[in-house]
Amino acid sequence: METEQRQQRRIAVYHLIVTLLTLWSAVNVILLSFHIGDWNVETRISNGLLVMFAVDYFVRLIRSRDRKTFLIHSAFDLMGIIPMHPVFALFRLGRLARMVQYHHLFWKLGLDGKWTHDFHRFIYSTGFIYLFSISIAIIVLSALLFSVFEHQSLSDSLWWAITTATTVGYGDDTPHTAVGKVIAVGLMFGGIGFIGLLTSTITDFFTTQASQNVTIEEPQHDDELRQLLIKIDTLTTKVDHLQNQVKRLEKSGYKKQH
Repeated sequence: METEQRQQRRIAVYHLIVTLLTLWSAVNVILLSFHIGDWNVETRISNGLLVMFAVDYFVRLIRSRDRKTFLIHSAFDLMGIIPMHPVFALFRLGRLARMVQYHHLFWKLGLDGKWTHDFHRFIYSTGFIYLFSISIAIIVLSALLFSVFEHQSLSDSLWWAITTATTVGYGDDTPHTAVGKVIAVGLMFGGIGFIGLLTSTITDFFTTQASQNVTIEEPQHDDELRQLLIKIDTLTTKVDHLQNQVKRLEKSGYKKQH
């Protein structure tokens, strides 16, 4: 019993440290993006946080019993240690969502409900997390190869990959080498295909959700309509009964007069 309590305390302390580092990473991204503070200091902090999260990720991967499941559920963690641009650190916020789920904080705060189950079903049951991870992997890999063969910076290459995969195509960055063009073709087919599946998955989920809500509401409407018809029949019967009584009274009054 004491051993379990100690283990739970260690996990709680570990999760608290990870939470603080994750929030620090998000603040660091904001400072770097808006050029607030000393750029060199913030860059060193960003690199230090990157190393810590990378070590944490690979240690958990090595110690994991089911590495396949770990890779699937920790896809955002892997994206959070991509060293191409500081903005990838924002993917570390996904870790907070899993820790909230692990400690059942929504349930303890009385906020657990249908929307949390729908969110979990949307992320995992629909395959959204897998398609999203593959799409990000294709974009990042294409950007990395584009940077190497086209001699572009990682940030510019990432911008080119995103605009190409989303079919925006501003044309400010274009491949000039044969290898770069091959990379672009692969990104066009692979990236656009998976991003199309990603958007269709989102659309199908909300369409299915809406149809299920309509299906649930239809029986309720049927019950309400049935009850209304019963009330109408009852009122009709009472009106007919009152009319019969009125007619009888009229007949009895007419006979008395004659």
